[in-house]
Amino acid sequence: MPRKKIDIEKVDAAFEALEFEPTKLEPSARMEGERGATRIMYIERKAGELTGEARIGRVTYSKSKKTVYYEGKAFQSLKGGYKANYYETETGVEYWISGPKKDGTERLYGERIPVEIDEDVREEYWTQIRREPENSNKQTT
Repeated sequence: MPRKKIDIEKVDAAFEALEFEPTKLEPSARMEGERGATRIMYIERKAGELTGEARIGRVTYSKSKKTVYYEGKAFQSLKGGYKANYYETETGVEYWISGPKKDGTERLYGERIPVEIDEDVREEYWTQIRREPENSNKQTT
């Protein structure tokens, strides 16, 4: 069966006629950074241990989404993992990097050890993710 020829001018006119308004994203949603999209994430250094030093901060994704950047360090996926899902590309140290949870139980094994929150994301974390604006000046979870 022969393909039907598409009239490009009609397609263009149809798109121009649409009144499309993109939805406004919440501040915690991905935003464009220098390299690519950014997002608030939970970052825990594993280094062979079950628990380690942890923070909540804004990461930047590469345009291809294969590399995550945080505080000048580059991380790549382990493509599956038991207690770590990323590794630092320069040192090979393993990390657990994931989205923060609304209930504040970020740690992989549920420990109630406080997690530091970076200053530049603190208010957004407490108001948009945890929905506890009264805690927006707290420095840890």
